[in-house]
Amino acid sequence: MSERTAPIISPSILAADFSRLGEQIAAVSNADWIHVDIMDGHFVPNISYGPDIVRQISEITDMPFDVHLMIENPERYIEKFITKNTEYICVHEEASVHLNRLIDQIKSSGARAGVAINPSTPVVMLDEVLRDVDMVLVMAVNPGFGGQKFLDLSYNKIKALDEKRKHMDLGFKIAVDGGVTLDNAEKLAASGSDIFVMGTYIFKAEDVRAHTEHVKKQLVKYKQC
Repeated sequence: MSERTAPIISPSILAADFSRLGEQIAAVSNADWIHVDIMDGHFVPNISYGPDIVRQISEITDMPFDVHLMIENPERYIEKFITKNTEYICVHEEASVHLNRLIDQIKSSGARAGVAINPSTPVVMLDEVLRDVDMVLVMAVNPGFGGQKFLDLSYNKIKALDEKRKHMDLGFKIAVDGGVTLDNAEKLAASGSDIFVMGTYIFKAEDVRAHTEHVKKQLVKYKQC
C-alpha cells in the first residue's frame, strides 16, 4: 500500500493577500489542494480565521480543502469545518488527550483524518494511531506564523514515518508544512513526503500561477527519482 504516488501541492492561504483572496485562490487553481490553517491564539501564538470564512471560501472554489486545526479542544469544532470542499481535517497530537476518539469523530463527519506533530514531538507518539489515519503532517517549523526557516530535523522524522508505513504496509500520506521550497523539496520527496504545503513560497511569487505550475513540474520530477 505504500507505493509512490504523485506529489500533491497544497498552497497555504494563510500567506495569501486577503484583500484579494478570490483572485489569489484563482491563481493557485492549478495546484491540487488548498491548505486552510485554523489558529486560535492559544494552541499557537496567532489567530487566523474561523468556519464562516472557510465556508465563504468554499463558495468560490471547487478545490479540495486540507483543514489544519491548530487549536485547543479540536473535538468541539470538527463539524464546523465540514464544507463541500473539506477533504481532510488534521488535528495535532499535542492537542488531544483522546486521539483515537478524535480520529473517529473526523471520519464520522465525512472527512479523512490527519494528525500533525510539532517539531519537538517524536514520531513514536503516533505509533498507536498510524493504522487509523489517512495522513500525517510533519511540522517543519513551530506553528503559528508563516515565513519561518525550515528545521532540518524534519527529514529524519519523515524518513521514520515512511519506514513505518512500508513496514506496516499502510497507505497514509505524509505531508510536510513549514519552510518548504524547491531548495529542500527534492530531499523531502526522497525522504518520503507526498504532500507539500507551501505558503509564502507560493503566494509571494511575482506570478503566482506560473510559479505554482513550475513547482508542480519540479515536484513530479523529484518524486520520480
